[in-house]
This record gives sequence, structure tokens and C-alpha cells, in this order.
Amino acid sequence: MDQENGNDLWHQAILKEMKNNAQGFHFLDPGESIPVGSQWVPFHMIFDVKVDLTRKARFVAGGHWTTTPMQLTYSSAVTRESVRIAFLIAALNDLKILSADIGNAYLQAPCREQIHTTGGPEFGPMQVGQKVITVRAMYGLKSSGIAWQTQLSSTLTDMHLEWSKADPDVWL
Repeated sequence: MDQENGNDLWHQAILKEMKNNAQGFHFLDPGESIPVGSQWVPFHMIFDVKVDLTRKARFVAGGHWTTTPMQLTYSSAVTRESVRIAFLIAALNDLKILSADIGNAYLQAPCREQIHTTGGPEFGPMQVGQKVITVRAMYGLKSSGIAWQTQLSSTLTDMHLEWSKADPDVWL
């Protein structure tokens, strides 16, 4: 697509995504064995054009290839109604509201599944064909949502925040 468009916007988006994902993978040395019980899964890129016309590439695991984990994988999300009520309560009580966007959020949590893949061209020419162990929660894996939620919950608890009784995804 870049050649057709006369630019390198998609190439740059892929480089940025793979740089951000570097901590999520461990490359095995030649002759090093894959851990027992690890499942092979394919990875692929998903492409999007954002509202500001920047290109976004997302490296995603083919989680549908894995067996269903024995532990809980469901992860809840804050509801729109809870956010609106929190804004209303804050406005009525002259409270400050803090928000943040955590880039590549899943990568902050350890991977709960034992999976590996084979390095492709997106990893760079030196890693093509190498065995790669996934060590961080990646988009597309069945357990990544709960892994991230657990990591975030632990961090917020360490900061002496508490989840509200009305909605456990709203923190005070």
C-alpha cells in the first residue's frame, strides 16, 4: 500500500507497533526448546486509519487457536452510566476527576497462557523463523483482558485507591 501511495506511513505504523511490543516476546536461542505445554499460535497485523488520519497497526495473537484456559477469562469494563454518574457526583461536590490513557495496556500484564509463535518479517530480518515465546498479555489472547484487569487493580490498590461498591470498574 505504501508503494501505491508513494509514502511509508504503514511501514512506520508497523515499526512503531513492533517497538512497543518488543517487551512482550522472548526469542529462543537456536537449539533451545519450547516450554512443555506451550501452544503455537499465529499472529497477524490489523490496520486502521485513525480520525486524525494517522495509521495504526496492531499486532494481534490468533487466540482462537488456543484451548480455553481453566481459570476465569472474563474482564468487565466501566459502563457509560457509571462514568456519567461519577461526573455528576464530582461536579456537585466540586471534586477533581483524573483520567489516563494507557498505551498498549495489555503489555503491562504478564501472559497467563503458555504460547509461542514463529518470528515473521514484522520482527525484523534477524528474527524471521525464530521460535518466540509470548511473555506479556497480547491482544487477541483469551486471558489478556483479565490479566490486564488484575494488573491494573493491583496497581490502583497499591496507590490506596478503592473500587466503588456500585461499580467495581469505578475507582475512588
